[in-house]
Amino acid sequence: MPASERDARLWLVTGGLGFIGHHLCRALLSRGDSVRVVDDYSDAPYPTVLKMRNEEELRREFPSFEVVRGCVTDRELAPRLLEGTYGVLHLAGLAGVRPSFADPARYARVNTEGTATLLDAAQRQGLELFVLASSSSVYGNATPLPAREEAPAIVPESPYAASKRSAELVASAMLRKTPSMRCPSLRFFTVYGPRQRPEMAITSFLRAILAGKPITVFGDGTMRRDFTHVEDIVRGVLAAAEKAPAGFRPYNLGSGAPVTLTELVEAMGKAASRTPTVVHAPVPLGDVDATFADISRAREELGWSPRLTLTEGLATVVRWLESERTST
Repeated sequence: MPASERDARLWLVTGGLGFIGHHLCRALLSRGDSVRVVDDYSDAPYPTVLKMRNEEELRREFPSFEVVRGCVTDRELAPRLLEGTYGVLHLAGLAGVRPSFADPARYARVNTEGTATLLDAAQRQGLELFVLASSSSVYGNATPLPAREEAPAIVPESPYAASKRSAELVASAMLRKTPSMRCPSLRFFTVYGPRQRPEMAITSFLRAILAGKPITVFGDGTMRRDFTHVEDIVRGVLAAAEKAPAGFRPYNLGSGAPVTLTELVEAMGKAASRTPTVVHAPVPLGDVDATFADISRAREELGWSPRLTLTEGLATVVRWLESERTST
């Protein structure tokens, strides 16, 4: 709902200088709301230089945009971050399946402890809305596909997946203290689009294809992924903030139409008007065989469904990469 139809709101967006965070902040500011971001400017997995550029561009367009440098694990900072806010859109966290094996304790601290710290502060201040960004990784390989929110998610394939599932379990337990609070947990399925992390498949593949370089596909190309454009994810976050019921409630946000890596490469070749050169490599530790979202709950309860096809979404990435290349 635009601010013209209600009182403008102040939102706390954690991790607001990252990939999804930048797009979400822009959507909120564009509709007339105010945003306070907390970000620690860490360099991995999303490079600090990109966070600084995202901040600069948002400030240039929206001078009142507020940024606080800090970490969501800081118990003293948390209450100050929440002052005057309508709700929390909690995107901050460490992403990445493969890097999580190198530093599992850090992933647990930021993703699980950080969520508990911020949610506890929100409960103490009487906030009624805490939107939690989760991941399709919580399902692992043991969950029947298409994955439904009520399906067991008890065999994570990586420390990253475990930290996200742990954050959900902690939040669910904490909501027993404040049952009227709304805490939708949004399980994002392979989000892509402009400003994506540089090492992620679609961005790195398209950059290589446009430059005439080979791309490395893990496995035999039959792994399936449910790719979801960032614009659809932002609409899902906003829909959950408006319509999610009281209590803890998970929602899948995905395309509901997974494609194999071979099909993805073909689609990227068409989007880039190039013929990709493919090199195959073994599947890395922690990668799941497939992601496939059942999005019935989000459609029925939030009125949300994805709008951008993979072809349309890839075109936005190609345009972004080409604009990046011409501006440097």
